[in-house]
Formats: sequence, C-alpha cells, structure tokens
Amino acid sequence: MAKNYDPRMHTAEHILNQTMDRLFACGRCFSAHVNPDKAKCDYHYNRDLTEAEARDVEARVNAVIAADLPVFAENMARSEAQTLFNLERLPNDASEELRIIRIGDYDACPCIGEHVDQTSALGVFRLTTHSFENGVLRLRFKLGKPL
Repeated sequence: MAKNYDPRMHTAEHILNQTMDRLFACGRCFSAHVNPDKAKCDYHYNRDLTEAEARDVEARVNAVIAADLPVFAENMARSEAQTLFNLERLPNDASEELRIIRIGDYDACPCIGEHVDQTSALGVFRLTTHSFENGVLRLRFKLGKPL
C-alpha cells in the first residue's frame, strides 16, 4: 500500500469530501494530510467558510457517521470507473481494475487506503479550524474516540 493512513481518519476524509462537494460543488480535496490525531484537506474554492457553514459541515459529517453506514470495497474496470469518477489523481501505474471504496450510498471513490468497516467506528468529527488563502480553502479536523 502506497499510503499508510489511519483508517478512522481516512474514512472521515472520504465523508468530508463528499459533504463538501454536496454543499459547495467544490469537488474532492486536491491535497490531504491525514494523521491518527489530526488531518487537513485543501479544496479549490473562492472563499472561507462562515462559522455557520463550518458547523453545518460538521453536523452533516456527524450525521453520516451516526448512520452507521457500511464501508466496503468493490472492484471496477477502469473503463467503467472513468465514466463515474475523476481519475486525474490516479497513479500512472494503476491497474485496469480499480478498487472503489463505498460508504453506504453516501460516497464512492477510487482509493487504495485503509478504512473502517462501519462509520460508527469513527467517533465524533470536529472541524478544528478553517482558512482561505490564494484560492485554497483549508479544513482541519479531528475525531473523538468511538463510543
């Protein structure tokens, strides 16, 4: 595996990405740094979030977590995947069969990282800070311990 992400934080990144795209049509983050204790995601956007928007993002991510959705992988031919997903970040040496991670019916995307089996394993999602500079919206987050 090329990346060694913490499964909880990495799964939360997937949920955050889908939430941001649904709310702001900004696409998935173009850069992320995920550690077991904290993470950041960078999005191409035109401004910072208001505090109300940040709390809404947090609440929506936590609602997905609380829904206890299954997280699972399926294989898909690259030809099919390219009609459903943006494959720009795919490495040049990626195979013709791609691994798609699904979080219930909420999110799906190609990914090689490790993930939890159910969203309820994540714990409470908290946006710690958000900022905007030079066309980049940066969100930083942490997860509380699972219940």
